[in-house]
Amino acid sequence: MRTVAEHRAHVLGAVRRLPADEVPLTIAAGRTLAADVVTALDLPLWDNAAMDGFAVRFADVRAASPDAPVSLRVVADVPAGSEADPPLRDGEAARIMTGAPLPTAADTVVPFEATRTGLADSLSATTVVAAPRALGAHVRRRADDIAVGDVVLPAGARLGAWQMGAAAAAGASTVRVTRAPRVAVVSTGDELRPLGSALRRGQIPESNATLLATLVTEADADIVLRESVGDEAGAFFAVLDRARAAGADVVVTSGGVSAGAFEVVKIALGGEDSVRFVSVAMQPGRPQAFGALPGGALFFGLPGNPVGVAVSFELFVRPALLRLQGRADLDRPVLRLPAASGWRTPPARRQYVPVRVIRDDPGRWTVSTVVAEGSGAHRAGALGRADAYAVVEPGSPDIGPGDLVDVMLLS
Repeated sequence: MRTVAEHRAHVLGAVRRLPADEVPLTIAAGRTLAADVVTALDLPLWDNAAMDGFAVRFADVRAASPDAPVSLRVVADVPAGSEADPPLRDGEAARIMTGAPLPTAADTVVPFEATRTGLADSLSATTVVAAPRALGAHVRRRADDIAVGDVVLPAGARLGAWQMGAAAAAGASTVRVTRAPRVAVVSTGDELRPLGSALRRGQIPESNATLLATLVTEADADIVLRESVGDEAGAFFAVLDRARAAGADVVVTSGGVSAGAFEVVKIALGGEDSVRFVSVAMQPGRPQAFGALPGGALFFGLPGNPVGVAVSFELFVRPALLRLQGRADLDRPVLRLPAASGWRTPPARRQYVPVRVIRDDPGRWTVSTVVAEGSGAHRAGALGRADAYAVVEPGSPDIGPGDLVDVMLLS
């Protein structure tokens, strides 16, 4: 039996990064950088005002106070977006708005709040009643954020909203990103029926494909095929052919990999040298299959129980999809938190328990199981209440209230 770490290492050892493309930044959200984003601009581009107020010479106002106010002539107005660079002589100021370029002759900004009448001051004069704290106060200096040639975002970073904004601010109109993996999702089992269908005894709604397709999308991969097939090898081979025709880089199946009499995935692929069926020391998700299909697509055969599907995807499929994209960080954040309630643990397997992180007390987060029995591999409904997995190492005693456990955050 493999450990979780051994099976994950085996999976990741077979993964090779997909090709990269240069694409417009505007369509790159969610993609992974294949090359550093290097700024061609200083940020800020020029010294600019950090507050609405008056651009001044520090020497003119360094001693200003309510008892010794300083009056200045206002000789110009500099709004954001202005190209103006008005000259300032001793005793002169320019009204300036946040983000506007600082006049070359100024070295400090006095906020409106530090003047006698604030925004009501006319363009002809202002009276400063509080000295700036230092020369350069309320001024953002050129290249204070990043300078030309700096790496704004490293290769391997995901382009989320903040990263997209940073790349745009650095002047990047295009970025080099890895192609999104193309994934086929296949659920197996004669008992499965399409959503919305009338159900007879022995039948259940097909939910694993919905679960897997959503997990694939959340991992920034593209679904190219989503099907459900019964426990008949010919139908299973046909869907694999359709996945290949769709250009799938990865095929993920649920069900049919255990030791039952009608395990279609095992029946169909059990004789293939390129696909291995193994037991992994984990609960849930012990039966696993992994390998390569004709044509080169990676194959993941996951168990059929919904919680087992979700856990197996998290541990093996998601890291592989991220590695295909060249992602630098493959792992979720893990915290050590106390359990709000207890549960039983298996003797020789690493346990993954769907839990909810209770955040009511900011100083003491706790975790609560979403099913009384712990992992409850068949409990699809309980997954909807979970936002993390508690991870318990093999050989650990049963968990009691207050015991500290490792918690893998999913959101």
